[in-house]
Amino acid sequence: MPEALEVSMVQSVAGALPGGRISQTRPYRSPHHSASMAALVGGGLRVKPGEVSLAHLGILFLDELPEFQRAVLDSLRQPLETGEVSVARANAHVTFPARVQLVAAMNPCRCGHLADPALACSRAPRCAADYQAKVSGPLLDRIDLHVDVAAVTAADLVLPPPSEGSTQVAVRVATARAIQTARSADCGNARTNAELEGKALEAVATPDEPGRELLAQAAAAMKLSARGYTRVLRVARTIADLSGSESIGRVHIAEALSYRRRAPVN
Repeated sequence: MPEALEVSMVQSVAGALPGGRISQTRPYRSPHHSASMAALVGGGLRVKPGEVSLAHLGILFLDELPEFQRAVLDSLRQPLETGEVSVARANAHVTFPARVQLVAAMNPCRCGHLADPALACSRAPRCAADYQAKVSGPLLDRIDLHVDVAAVTAADLVLPPPSEGSTQVAVRVATARAIQTARSADCGNARTNAELEGKALEAVATPDEPGRELLAQAAAAMKLSARGYTRVLRVARTIADLSGSESIGRVHIAEALSYRRRAPVN
């Protein structure tokens, strides 16, 4: 109920609360890539929350990520780091909550056929480097999971369904979330692993010795920032929760590292 009140208050300020009733579902927002900075993070003459606040405690989906204006995307860096957005105007200074799960999608290059030499444009692979460079490094550093998804072929559509369906995955996720909620009782105001900071994170996400050795080696080899290092620990803690493990081992650290940002295309 407290989370429902938070979501409903933001929607009320934005004039988007249906029927004046408390919202019982987590928000999902998917703004078009032509959205302005004010539309995404909030603003206007009479300051209102933007998409990142309207997605508070829900999902903000940005499709065709590099097609957004770079300055607009970089305006998300503070909200993704702190879970809130501050809008300063001559007549007002307002802070809105913005604790979101950011999901972004993009093609590897503008033509979208980088992996297929027969269809790729004449500038490949240079075009991929230029296209991906439209998203800044600091923003990418704030995205915990980078997953390459192969194109779906017609042959893929006739394959049998996976052994673990969405229903089973949902149960595992709900169980892991319940573990985090119970753990957060001793971690201040944190509700999920993503919100753990400082000593609270150290208390629950310190890996075993093999895990620490791997993380130290990877931090040097991958040139992880302090932010990246902390985010690897949070992801590893979540992976361990999904597998039902109380401690974080080398296998959890290895999987978390596999999701960090890949090296740019040369």
